[in-house]
Amino acid sequence: MDIILVPGFWLDASSWEKVAPVLEAAGHHVHPLTLPGKESMDASRAGINLQDHIDAVVQVLDGLPGKVVLVGHSGGGAIIHGAVDARPGKVERAIYVDSGPLGDGGVINDELPAKGDDVPLPPWESFDDADLVDLDDRLRQDFRARAIPEPRGVAYGRQHLHDERRYDVPATVISCEFPSAMLREWMAAGQPLVAELARIRDTEFLDLPTGHWPQFTKPAELAQAILSAVDGPRTN
Repeated sequence: MDIILVPGFWLDASSWEKVAPVLEAAGHHVHPLTLPGKESMDASRAGINLQDHIDAVVQVLDGLPGKVVLVGHSGGGAIIHGAVDARPGKVERAIYVDSGPLGDGGVINDELPAKGDDVPLPPWESFDDADLVDLDDRLRQDFRARAIPEPRGVAYGRQHLHDERRYDVPATVISCEFPSAMLREWMAAGQPLVAELARIRDTEFLDLPTGHWPQFTKPAELAQAILSAVDGPRTN
């Protein structure tokens, strides 16, 4: 199975470096992506928007034979959902890593401080404690050293969806910060944050208790969770 790995904010393809080999060893073809404007600290991010990142994923998707699994971490969840909407017949399963699908008209996070066209990685004290679970000092230093500013147009841009067949594509949510039981409660209560997720017809949840960056804090466990979603029995 071809698996496309879409990083979250401030990260590039290398953020999957401890996850991808496990997936490859299991026989899958893995495609970790570096999205437009995140090629380097010096790359231009002017004019790059959310649709550009979605289009970059769709371009890779179109170049692969057969159906594909999409994996999106954090803000990458909105991006893979846009790709599911663009190519619902090409996606075998969408896997949201501590993230979820962003509905039509939504934004990923327009409250992040921007500097011109860039949204730099904020100081650690601006994150919730739940984000930082298991992210020790060494991991924080490594993360900040590799962090690339996010294009403002991606963080602030609105999602535009067109094809309701996206709700027929099976989804897996790998829950890290918030246990899946809490997400289910929010869905049952009609919370707007999970309204788009609640409309997906076939959704499973896998719990991986850690902070917001499991590819750093629990990469082996994250890889196994992805493999379970791709290869394992479906239990809802």
